[in-house]
Amino acid sequence: MRRSSRDIDVTRSEKRQLAVASATLGPWRPAAAVGALGGGVSLALHAIGGDFGLGMVVSALSVALMLFFLVGGAGAVLGTSAKADRRIRRWARAHPWQVAVVPAALLFVSDFVMRQILSSEGFFGSLWDGLWRGAIVAAVVGSVGAVAASRRG
Repeated sequence: MRRSSRDIDVTRSEKRQLAVASATLGPWRPAAAVGALGGGVSLALHAIGGDFGLGMVVSALSVALMLFFLVGGAGAVLGTSAKADRRIRRWARAHPWQVAVVPAALLFVSDFVMRQILSSEGFFGSLWDGLWRGAIVAAVVGSVGAVAASRRG
């Protein structure tokens, strides 16, 4: 991989800090609205199907969390926030896969904890559900960022 004269060597710790800082630049309020809407639709579909119970709530919350982190993470790698530091936005656009790890990890943790608290699902079942949902978020967010970066330049 070619490096430009502007690239700076950063440590792993600094890369993690940059990834977290970049992830905070996402459109989190609109992401919350999309997550709430998706969770509400999921809840309504379960209710129409007659699937009442705590499992219905857990499923709807899982959909809401996934949509929240997908929209927020995709916005973060696109780097469209006007109020953010230009250098952090540029780093996020240049490193979409590193930024994508942050919302994926947050989804994994929140989904796992939510399932452990609200459902009777076992430890490994909750772990598996959180892992594959986190992998989907990482793949989508990273792909969105990579495609956007390739179109820019």
